[in-house]
Amino acid sequence: MNTDLLYPLVVGAFVGLASGYLGSLMVLRKMSLVGDALSHVALPGLALGLLFHFNPFLGAFAALFTSIVFIWLIENKTKLSTETLVGIFFTLSLAVGLIITPEPELLEALFGDISKTSAPDAVIAIMLSLVAIFIVRRVYNKLVLGTISDDLAKSVGIKTKKIDFVFLLVVALIVALGIKVVGTLLMGALVIIPAAASKNISRNLGSYAGLSALFGLLSSLAGIYLSSAIKFAPGPLVVLTSAAIFFISLAFKRS
Repeated sequence: MNTDLLYPLVVGAFVGLASGYLGSLMVLRKMSLVGDALSHVALPGLALGLLFHFNPFLGAFAALFTSIVFIWLIENKTKLSTETLVGIFFTLSLAVGLIITPEPELLEALFGDISKTSAPDAVIAIMLSLVAIFIVRRVYNKLVLGTISDDLAKSVGIKTKKIDFVFLLVVALIVALGIKVVGTLLMGALVIIPAAASKNISRNLGSYAGLSALFGLLSSLAGIYLSSAIKFAPGPLVVLTSAAIFFISLAFKRS
């Protein structure tokens, strides 16, 4: 296989797998729009990476990490919902990011450019995606229980606030990785659509999580491969592939 295509496919596969798995929880917890908005929060950090010539992933994750810490602290102090606070940080970050992002790199920041992926990028994506999957797997059932009843989760000794914070940090990690694949504008789709497709046909929680991860993997691989074949930006094609899987799943939707 062409090395130029190999590294993007590897990155896309692992990021898609982790995004789909993580997305199964986000859809279950009715946080779909949160995942979409958080991807925009990364834009100022991404812009700084492009301006000062350091790895944009580091800038994106730093911006996400800082925002999530502030969101978590303000939420616990004011009792405002996560969705409300993410909405505030989303609009603020998008405005700042659009102002400071160099115009030649704006399209790359908004829609991603996985064609520039190198071997070190692939290694980092594999390691961080596996770490994210491992962490989410460890807290999956606790997060599901907290979604059903926060009081019930607390009654059995689950520290819901701490686990919610850890979960948001993992979301930040995956969003920062996924921006390389589909960009800040489309990253939410890579998290949301595979999980929504899985929800249509899953029989239980286990198959739901597994199919979400599988659909995320297939969406990324198919979209990136198609982009190399027809010479089109991979981000939109990844999303279109994911949407195709969703509409196919509607035909098999369980009542």
